[in-house]
Amino acid sequence: MDSVTGPDGSQVWRLSPGGLVTALEPVMRDVDGAWIGWPGAPDVEIDPFEHDGIKMEPVTLSELDVEYYYEGFSNDTLWPLYHDVIAQPTYHREWWDAYREVNRRFADRAIEIAAPNATVWVHDYQLQLVPGMLRDARPDLTIGFFNHIPFPAYGLFAQLPWRKQIVRGLLGADVIGFQRSADASNFSRAVRRLYGFETKGTRIWVPEDAAKDDAAASAPTRRGLSMRRVVARHFPISIDSAGFAKLAQKPSVRERADQIRRDLGDPQTIMLGVDRLDYTKGIRHRLKAYGELLREGRIDVESTTLIQVASPSRERVGTYIALRDQIERTVGRINGDYGTIGHSAVVYMHHGYPREEMAALYLAADIMLVTSLRDGMNLVAKEYVAARADNDGILILSEFTGAADDLKQALLINPHDIEGVKDTMIAAIDMTRAERQRRMKALRRRVLENDVAKWSQAFLEELGHNSSARALEDDGGAS
Repeated sequence: MDSVTGPDGSQVWRLSPGGLVTALEPVMRDVDGAWIGWPGAPDVEIDPFEHDGIKMEPVTLSELDVEYYYEGFSNDTLWPLYHDVIAQPTYHREWWDAYREVNRRFADRAIEIAAPNATVWVHDYQLQLVPGMLRDARPDLTIGFFNHIPFPAYGLFAQLPWRKQIVRGLLGADVIGFQRSADASNFSRAVRRLYGFETKGTRIWVPEDAAKDDAAASAPTRRGLSMRRVVARHFPISIDSAGFAKLAQKPSVRERADQIRRDLGDPQTIMLGVDRLDYTKGIRHRLKAYGELLREGRIDVESTTLIQVASPSRERVGTYIALRDQIERTVGRINGDYGTIGHSAVVYMHHGYPREEMAALYLAADIMLVTSLRDGMNLVAKEYVAARADNDGILILSEFTGAADDLKQALLINPHDIEGVKDTMIAAIDMTRAERQRRMKALRRRVLENDVAKWSQAFLEELGHNSSARALEDDGGAS
C-alpha cells in the first residue's frame, strides 16, 4: 500500500501500481483474501482495514528492524549473494536474528487470520523462512512461495552461514516459483547437497517433519517416512502488458514523447536506460561503452543522446552510496569531455517518474538499454516493448536477465564485453526500419500473450494441482 494525502489533508491509502498488485488484486477480492504487508515506514502502527474489498493486515517494523532485517540481512547479505556476489555480502549474526524475528512476525499474522485449509502465497527473498513456519504451525494450509530475484548456484549459496535454515524454510511451501529454470535447478541442487532429499525434474520429496527437525532429514533413504511432494519450477513473471500499451497510446503521453524529443534537439538517436540505482543493473558498463563510442568518434553528441533514469534505492546502504558517487562522476566526466552548449551527451536523472512519464520516455527512445549483470526478470524491458504499438524501437538486452529467455528477438549482449556492447549499439543505430519492425512485432506478440495475469493464473493452478495431489496421497488414492 502507498500512503497519500487526501483532498482534506487526511491520510488515505491506495494500492501500489506495480504489476504484481495488478495481477493479484482481483484474485484477492474474489476469494475474500487478506494482504499482509509492511506500511513502508518504520514504527507506523496501523490497525487492519479494508481497501476496495481487500482486507489489509499491516505488520509494523521498528527503525532497528528496517536497519537489521531490511537494509542489513535482506539487502546487504541476501541481495548480493543471490546476484552472483557482484558486491561482497556481509554476514552479521544480529542481522540474521532480526530476519528470523521479522519472518516470525509475518508468519504469526498469517497463522492468526488464515481460515482452515486456506491458501497462503508468500513473496520474495525477504520472507524465505515464512513457509516453513506456516507449515510447522498450520499443516492444513496450502502454501506457495515466489522468489522475484535469482537463486544462486550452490557454490555461492553455500557461503551463507544459515543456508540450511533458508532451504528448510522454503521447503515448507507446496510450490516454490522462480523466474528462470536455472534458478529452480540451483535450488533443487541445494536441497540435494544440504539434505539429500530425492529430486526428479521439478519435484522434491520432503519428509513431513523436515521443517521441524534437521536430524529427521539427514539420510537419502526415505522408506518408511511420510513424504510430502514439493514442486520447484520457473514461472516467468510479466507485466499488465495490455494496460501499459493502452496507457502509452493516450494522446497526452504521445504528445509528451514528442516534447521530450524536441527538448533534446530532436537528435537522430535517443538511447534510454531506466533502472533502480543498483550495482546489479550494469549502469557503469553502459556508460563506459557509450563514452568510448564518443571518444572513438563512432557516434557524436549532436546526433546521439543517452537518457539515464536511475531511481533512488537503499540510500542508507554504503555500497549504494558509493555506487551513486561513481555514476555521477562518470556522467559528469562524459558531459564535460563531449557535451556542447546545446547538447548534453548524457541526461541523468536520479529520481523516479510516474507511469505516464515512463511511457512517454519509452515512446521517445529509439534504443532501450538493459545491461543488467544479473536480474531475476527485468520488467522495464517488457514495459518498453508493450509501449511500442508503432512496432518500432530496438531493445538491447543483457543475456543475464530472466527477460532474455522470453524476448529472443531483442539484441542480446554480454554486458561485461564492452566491445560487444559498443558494436551492438552501433548495429542498433544502423538497423533498417524493416528489421526493427520485424523484431518488435515478435517481441510485442510475446509480451502481450504472456502477461502478469497469465503468470499468476499459472502459479495458482500449479499450487492447486499439487495440493489436490497431496490430498489424494493422504487418502491413499495416488502413488
